[in-house]
Amino acid sequence: MIEDDATLRSALSALLREEGYSVAIAADGSEGLKMAITRTFDVILLDINQPDGDDFNVCRDIRQAGIAIPILILTTRTHMIDRLLGFRLGADDSVTKPFDTAELLARIEVLLRRVRVPSQQSTERAGTIKIDVRHSRVARDGKPVSMTTHEFQLLHYLLKRAGRCVSRGELLKTVWGYASNSTTRTIDMHIASLRKKLEVDPKSPRLILTLPKLGYMFVGSSGTYNRQMTALNNGEDKNIVR
Repeated sequence: MIEDDATLRSALSALLREEGYSVAIAADGSEGLKMAITRTFDVILLDINQPDGDDFNVCRDIRQAGIAIPILILTTRTHMIDRLLGFRLGADDSVTKPFDTAELLARIEVLLRRVRVPSQQSTERAGTIKIDVRHSRVARDGKPVSMTTHEFQLLHYLLKRAGRCVSRGELLKTVWGYASNSTTRTIDMHIASLRKKLEVDPKSPRLILTLPKLGYMFVGSSGTYNRQMTALNNGEDKNIVR
């Protein structure tokens, strides 16, 4: 929890501990950013009214460090443009102060339920891409890649099923918690964003392939890509867009 108000810090930490959470506290953005980079958390509560500078930069810097831990913003700002800015910089949700504690707890629970995907491995690799599951971080060629929580979960879900077509309905239901028959462009937008961040040429992807009317397939390496494309071109499924 990154919160400058000592009274609120004390009250919230007591509440969260009563609910069974382990809470680490930072009194300013600089300390909070350092903790986010060096330690492992399930959720970050970020007050965007910090006294040490532009609070939104903390959210941005966490994401630019390649950390995809869910971020819940606590704010007194009621303007929609402030909330949208937070989302654009990588926040997952926001709560306006003063807030009902039951609502805060519910939003934390939703974030945890929505983003957790069980894994037996702490680190997974696909070519030059490294996914640190435990710390919710992604690196490409050894350099951190900025990821939102949903981008990270989408990438991890596809990677765990590499070489297999995953339908849009399955992704909506598992990663977003939507009904599998929901109609939304959110997956398409997240796939496009992942390609921009991970592909050498996003317009000609070799990691995440689109199978029209079927779904998406994570390939992950040049050797797997070549074998998969050979199989598809031999007639298993020619209806593919890279």
